[in-house]
Amino acid sequence: MTETLATTAVEGFAFSHAQDTDTPALAALWERAGLTRPWNDPFADIALARRGPHSTILVARRDGTLAGSVMVGHDGHRGWIYYLAVEPDLQGKGLGRALLTAAEDWLRARAVPKLMLLVRPDNAAVRGFYAAVGYLEEPRVVFSRRLDGK
Repeated sequence: MTETLATTAVEGFAFSHAQDTDTPALAALWERAGLTRPWNDPFADIALARRGPHSTILVARRDGTLAGSVMVGHDGHRGWIYYLAVEPDLQGKGLGRALLTAAEDWLRARAVPKLMLLVRPDNAAVRGFYAAVGYLEEPRVVFSRRLDGK
């Protein structure tokens, strides 16, 4: 998809869906933003998110250069976001909030009623960001099982 997204404007930035050619820049952005973990392959995560109609990666560019991203998808009932990232030197200027709004709009367009996300308990800055934009912390126990043998 190459269409421009209608979202909250941030002067000087254009919002669109990620393209195949964005993969190395996305992985590098996620690394600079501190989002990658040794057990998650960002290249595989990008490929998986872009594979089907129920997920995408939205990006913000300034002068053609990748400045931020958010991965968004749904299971038909709940939407999820991952990898909300903004270049470190551009943080605090509203770009993260605009990307979050773009992800919410993408889910609303698909009639997904609820958005969920995971934040590590010790990540106070990110928890503060989501609280400041109206997200609620919900007490849940998360169970998981690795299917990839890692």
